Order: sequence, then C-alpha cells, then structure tokens
Amino acid sequence: MASLSMTQIRTGNSATGFSLNCGGKVQARPCRVGFKVFASDNNSNNKASSEPDLSVTVNGLNMPNPFVIGSGPPGTNYTVMKRAFDEGWGAVIAKTVSLDAAKVINVTPRYARLRAGANGSALGQIIGWENIELISDRPLETMLKEFKQLKEEYPDRILIASIMEEYNKVAWEELIDRVEQTGVDAIEVNFSCPHGMPERKMGAAVGQDCALLEEVCGWINSKATVPVWAKMTPNITDISQPARVALQSGCEGVAAINTIMSVMGINLNTLRPEPCVEGYSTPGGYSARAVHPIALGKVMSIAKMMKSEFDMDKYSLSGIGGVETGGDAAEFILLGANSVQVCTGVMMHGYGLVKKLCDELKDFMRKHNFTSIEDFRGASLQYFTTHTDLVQRQQEAIRQRKATKKGLQSDKDWTGDGFVKESESMVSN
Repeated sequence: MASLSMTQIRTGNSATGFSLNCGGKVQARPCRVGFKVFASDNNSNNKASSEPDLSVTVNGLNMPNPFVIGSGPPGTNYTVMKRAFDEGWGAVIAKTVSLDAAKVINVTPRYARLRAGANGSALGQIIGWENIELISDRPLETMLKEFKQLKEEYPDRILIASIMEEYNKVAWEELIDRVEQTGVDAIEVNFSCPHGMPERKMGAAVGQDCALLEEVCGWINSKATVPVWAKMTPNITDISQPARVALQSGCEGVAAINTIMSVMGINLNTLRPEPCVEGYSTPGGYSARAVHPIALGKVMSIAKMMKSEFDMDKYSLSGIGGVETGGDAAEFILLGANSVQVCTGVMMHGYGLVKKLCDELKDFMRKHNFTSIEDFRGASLQYFTTHTDLVQRQQEAIRQRKATKKGLQSDKDWTGDGFVKESESMVSN
C-alpha cells in the first residue's frame, strides 16, 4: 500500500492584499511553505501500523508529536533547549528575544503560586502560577549563536524563535533577518506578554489593538520567509478579532493563550502582595491548571472563527494553557489545535513530562480507536452552540420523548433544605 511522506520547502511570500472584512473563507495566498509529496511502498500491516501515531505536520513543519515547549524559562538557553530535544519534545519555542536585551532587567522573586486547600496550604496541590518575568535578558548575539548550534546538532527537529520588538518597522525587519539567518524553522511573534513594557508598544499592547496589530503583522509578514505564528493575549474581550487580523495579515498560524493578567494574592501576615520584591509587587501573568478552562474557551472561539472564515488545512492553531496531562492536550486538539504548548508544566514537573503526555495521549487514542491526531482534531468543535439553540434542542427532544426532564425546571422549585441535591441533579456528569 502506498503511503505519503512530506518534506518542507520554503518559498517567497507576499503579505499584501488582505482585507479586514472577511466575507466567507479566506482564499489561498502566496505561501511561505509548501509540500513535496512522495509515494513509498509500505505493505506492512503489523502491530506498528495500529499503534497510535502522534506525529503532526504543521505549516510544513514535521514534528514527532504535537507537544511543544512554550516560550519562557524552559527555552531560555542552549542547555535547556537541548534537554528538551533529547527528552523527545516535538518542537521547542525559545524564550522571546528582541534587539536590545540591555533594557530587560528581571527581579526576583518573580513567581508566586496558588495551592488548593484552605488558605493556600503549603501542602496543597499547585493549581495556579503567576510570573512577573520579562523576555530574555541575554544578549541577542548569544541567543542567535545558540539557535544556530541547536539547528546544526538537531537538523531534523523543529526550533521556533519567539520575537518581540518596539513599534518600529526597521527594528522588526532587522530582528527577523538576524533570527532567520540561524536556520530556525518558524517564528512565533509575542503579541501577548501581559506585563513589561506596554509603553513601548510591545507585547499585549499590540495584540489588544487590531489596527496596530494589522500594521505590525504587515511589516513582519512582508519580511519573514519562514512560517509565522501570532501568539494571542487572553486579556481582551473577543480573542477571535485579533486572531482574525493576524491571519488576514499573512500569519500562517495563531497560538493561544498567553498568561492572564492577575494579582496572585496578599500575604495576610505582612499585608504585602505576592510575589514580593522589596515589599512591593506588580500585576503579572497567571498560568497553570487553573487557567485551563479559560484557555479552552479562548481556543474554541478562535477555532470556530477559523473554521467559518479560513481554510483550516492551510492555517494552524497552537493551544496553550494548563497542560499537565495527555487528557489536557486531547481537549485542545478536539477543539481544533494542531499542536499543544507547555511552559509552566515543565517548570513544575521537568522536561521528562513529555513522556507522560505522549503515553496518556496514546491511551486516549486507543480508547477511541484513533490512529492519528487528524482522526480527532476538531471533532468536538461542532458541539458548541448558543444558549438559545440549547433551549430549542431540549424542548424539541422533550416533545419527541428523546429526553427525560432532569433536575429543576424553574427557579421557583429551589428549596433551602435540599439545595445541594437539587444542584447535583442538574450536573451533566
């Protein structure tokens, strides 16, 4: 039986001619990536062929699995990125770089954690993580040298550079040119860092302003010759709007979500906020398991927009937020994500986490007889609708005797004595 193998090739790109008003699906455009398709004989019909295949091809990038190191401390230098490749991560996104690292000055402590249990008991499970960390404080020249070294040592593995720059076209073009010379496979643009230097129109300051985002994406996509992902901020009312602009402006994919702006808490003994630096703090980015449901909601919103307005075979979506298990990852993929990023999870559990993620994702696939990621990618997206539609569906089901009334039917039926049982009677699982 013939099988297909795909090899990435890079081509020129034009990012012009994209309208912000999208009537129907976006048409195909000149693309930075393409595929050469080769047929090869594969007559084996043995156990290996029935084993779930975790490999994915995203924007022409071939990954052994969909698990990607998210931009942050786990990708901050050569040593840790090499460790990630050695452990088996599908791809690595380096910590965000800019032209001038001298303006990046971190403080410590810069992390705070939220634990489950009464008053955040020190024995409770970590469910939330806040950081006030900035982008890379290492000289750009050093990071570029390490990117090049990694690509020389791991030519078949995917290394993605994360970049962020001030509102300056020349600076963006220079940064892209220098990063691409190292041989990186793609670029993720940080339009989403919730703290740091918004006064310089960096990070979320761009991602929250669609007009500014369109302009900067135009600069970037006119210059870049490798696939570009736009990393979206959740700190906005409708995340599908900037995601749409990024794709219409030439990006091959979007990634969501970055961290959520937060104040972790106040120390009730000292009355000082956490994390505490010389008695003071600043709002930071919230991540870990507690943000997972929020991230799923944002990814769902983007995926529905992409499905209705874009050809999802030509664009990609990378899900981020609270991934610690294979099941967490499966949820993002079921909503349409091509890849799943992990950052805080690595900080909590180490680089070996990828083995657990792969094993658990394979278990999920075996349970449902899925043999590839594409077998179930986006399968759950169809089940999201409006509340009005839910009411109509249930009323029709009752009329057709295909549903049994469950729980209370009106607010007047609640009682004080049976409140807990009445609440449980309306839970779906």
